[in-house]
Amino acid sequence: MLDIQSIREDFPILASQVHGKPLIYLDNAATTQKPRSVVERIENGYYHVNANIHRGVHFLSQAATEAHEEARKTVQRFIHAYSSNEIIFTRGTTEAINLVASSFTEACLCEGDEIILSEMEHHSNIVPWQMQAARKGITIKFIPVTETGELCMDTYRSLFSERTRLVSVTHVSNVLGTVNPVREMIDFAHSREVPILLDGAQAVSHIPVDVQELDVEFYVFSAHKLYGPTGIGVLYGKEDWLDRLPPYQGGGEMIATVSFEKTTFNELPFKFEAGTPDYIGSTAFAAAIEYVEKLGLSHIAAYEQELLTYATEQLSAFEGLRIFGQAPDKSAVLSFLLRDIHPYDMGMLLDRLGIAVRTGHHCAQPLMKALGIEGTVRASFAVYNTKEEIDRLIEGVDRVAGMF
Repeated sequence: MLDIQSIREDFPILASQVHGKPLIYLDNAATTQKPRSVVERIENGYYHVNANIHRGVHFLSQAATEAHEEARKTVQRFIHAYSSNEIIFTRGTTEAINLVASSFTEACLCEGDEIILSEMEHHSNIVPWQMQAARKGITIKFIPVTETGELCMDTYRSLFSERTRLVSVTHVSNVLGTVNPVREMIDFAHSREVPILLDGAQAVSHIPVDVQELDVEFYVFSAHKLYGPTGIGVLYGKEDWLDRLPPYQGGGEMIATVSFEKTTFNELPFKFEAGTPDYIGSTAFAAAIEYVEKLGLSHIAAYEQELLTYATEQLSAFEGLRIFGQAPDKSAVLSFLLRDIHPYDMGMLLDRLGIAVRTGHHCAQPLMKALGIEGTVRASFAVYNTKEEIDRLIEGVDRVAGMF
């Protein structure tokens, strides 16, 4: 259903050379490349519709405001939110989690209360909660990961107590590729009257997300992993929850009235968007969503699964190769180690062949400790990758293996 060669032509960087070799970009879990339509939307915004939004009465301000709010509606449609008031623009997944951690802790947590995370979380979904735990005296519990890279659901259920106030877990692991059983997790949390936050940074570019169908309280993700610009992301929150939480930052835009005696806060979504927003980034974000929607996420998911299956089969032929993450429901991430070759050595030598992979702990040091390793080599796939590129990866790994 997808014309991959035509898609590749939408991404000029893929025609680049690295160290005299054609670029093979397999670091998509860190950030995806950007299609022409996204970059053109940025250029058009700065050249033709650039003015500060919401408060101006002149033409450019009105046009920029309309484009920004239309982008909010595009995000709303993409994740099937009930209202555009539930879409908060942030600087990315990290800021969105920090926002919830700060505001939820302030409004809803007392000393001795508990939250549940998992061993496979990105640092962005660990450190903000640890900071709040140190400030407020809350307890963090962790769901362990099985040998196949799945969450231990029996332990998950056993972690709940009368002091459990929130669950915050990743939808898809950035290291293991595991697609977690989030609907089951949400249902159980709700049976105990506990809300849940999902880190969707690794999910939204690979699988369809319907926040109403999931019935999730908070969902966060970034534009730059979805073929969009850097520096902008989204916090989705159910409107009743966002109404209950205090603002994360103070300043312009998030206020209704200000006097030296008292400030009253703006309505949603502006209560959580202090200062001038990235109104250029938001429209480029919308262009990225439109690009993905034109291709069809179901088609993208099916094609990426082909790539993942092919790469897994090819890599598995190497003697002494370990793949981390063998869950039956898995996204387009492949983390591995070959014998005792250090992942940095593998990554640096593959780079000399024009092949970009990620190496190290992938901002998931607790998971690495649970796995008993220091780090991995990670190849992650996007819709513009090909089996021919995977063949080049396999040739490169074989070449590096021969050097050791």
